[in-house]
Amino acid sequence: MRSLLTLLILCLLPLAACSDRGDDYGDAMSREHADDTPTATPLSTPSGTADVVTEEVVYATVDGTRMMGFVARPATDGDVEAGSTPGLIVIHEWWGLNDNIRAMAEKLAAEGYVALAVDLYGGDVAETPEQARSLMSASMEREAALTSNVTQAYDYLAAQGGVENVGVIGWCFGGGWSLRTALALPNDIDAAAIYYGQLVTDPDQLATLDMPILGIFGGEDQGIPVAQVRTFEQRLDSLGANATVEIYEGAGHAFANPSGERYVPEAAEDAWQKTLAFFDRYLKGDGSDTM
Repeated sequence: MRSLLTLLILCLLPLAACSDRGDDYGDAMSREHADDTPTATPLSTPSGTADVVTEEVVYATVDGTRMMGFVARPATDGDVEAGSTPGLIVIHEWWGLNDNIRAMAEKLAAEGYVALAVDLYGGDVAETPEQARSLMSASMEREAALTSNVTQAYDYLAAQGGVENVGVIGWCFGGGWSLRTALALPNDIDAAAIYYGQLVTDPDQLATLDMPILGIFGGEDQGIPVAQVRTFEQRLDSLGANATVEIYEGAGHAFANPSGERYVPEAAEDAWQKTLAFFDRYLKGDGSDTM
């Protein structure tokens, strides 16, 4: 049943959002990341209290290829009661599944989540903005495969002992796919955080969303302009969605990435605390409050 639903959603999802202005978006991302290198900042002492264990896992098979992901979980996870440790699908930036995203998964695990960092590039990782643009552009032609990828990631987490509620978070390219994961699984995803990702603004498509949403954006982001963010926010508001949108003035695209040239520590830390509060409320709590 889900396969049929996914196919129907794929027909409705704005592939045009990735293709009709794909060249413009790719140009904008290239400008935003022109001076960046995807060298991960070493993971500092996690802010959470849980010890963390990690492993590489096969979480999906897409077009006959096994997808390897990175799982980080609280070391005590195996001893907890069923349903008491939420899961998170963690989606990489346009660089691919690199050490920076693995570090973010570990940080989330230290806060008490089973974090599965997925790989939407099939093992490829960019080392330059040019490579990243090529990988992102190629992925835009594989919408169905990527949707299958994140859907199977959800199934993997849902099948883990102790995991009941599942959320999704992504940055940049992954921010757009955080939203698309929510659109593909509107009755399954329990909370979605979008960091400066490409947006959907069609109200008919957004109307399917049935989970709290947190959007984090930079006021100086030329790839995801503020006007588009405001339209997204207004459309969600008109639909009565439980959505919170934060725009950080003076911050540009990828401002939360400590390995990039556009990192803004104060804005990144504030966004991180808001993200943790969001997931704590809707994945660990009863979700009855609004942000």
